[in-house]
Amino acid sequence: MFDYKLLAALAAVVEQAGFDRAAQALGLSQSAISQRIKLLEARVGQPVLLRGSPPKPTEVGRRLLNHVQQVRLLERDIQGQIPALMEAGTGPERLRIAINADSLATWWAPAIAGFCSERNLVLDLVVEDQEVGLKRMRAGDVAACVCGADRAVSGARSIALGAMRYRALASPAYIRRYFPGGVDQAALPKSPAVVFGPDDALQHRYLESLGFSGTFPHHLCPSSEGFVNLVANGLGWGLVPELQAQDLLARGELVELLPDRPIDVPLYWHYWRTGGALLEALTGELLRTAGQLLVPADS
Repeated sequence: MFDYKLLAALAAVVEQAGFDRAAQALGLSQSAISQRIKLLEARVGQPVLLRGSPPKPTEVGRRLLNHVQQVRLLERDIQGQIPALMEAGTGPERLRIAINADSLATWWAPAIAGFCSERNLVLDLVVEDQEVGLKRMRAGDVAACVCGADRAVSGARSIALGAMRYRALASPAYIRRYFPGGVDQAALPKSPAVVFGPDDALQHRYLESLGFSGTFPHHLCPSSEGFVNLVANGLGWGLVPELQAQDLLARGELVELLPDRPIDVPLYWHYWRTGGALLEALTGELLRTAGQLLVPADS
């Protein structure tokens, strides 16, 4: 039988990205958290954490985190069915979800606001690039994930939500500087771009669709709002979500480089099969609301 106090310590260290914050979250001392992790490792006969900054779960640690996450969700269902437990758990329910920054900056809040209010649900959001967000599911430290991968991990389901449409944009000043005679498709790879981060291949794919493959000058900016600010201030061109750029385009602060050449990025919702009624209900709500905010994936 698992000792869930030990598993809770493991989950807290990973979720809080360190022993100090895990201790604060559980109301324990750091030494108590360390002792629980050591005892858990003694019981399973191998390390569950790679000590670093932040600590990361080992393979067996990931399996234990998967188990903990799903047990928490099932416990919520039981609390809702037993009056005494329901009265004891009157606080808000919490879900830990991985999501890409562009979704968080655009459609996510209006899609889930009503559901969170009705269900007294609070979210612990982990921001990951859409290309790699699924690693959080594999690591077992989130209950669900919005990302660009369609294939579900073992024990989870994957559902298509729609696609985010991106447009290649730049400021008027940038265009005057780098394309005084008009935007030259062949010159685009030689002009500075803005890339979200090392895992962001969107600009690369866009250039490949124009027949270019290779390196190109670019700024790295791991912030959705910061990304748009860099583009709007003329530091580079970039692929900006259409939802995020509408007002800037209307005001003339951004201009599309190659009109009618958007790129659509399909998004998928991944969630554990044994996640219980709460995750199933949230999935249904997302299918209803996201479809109104995103474009069809095959458009």
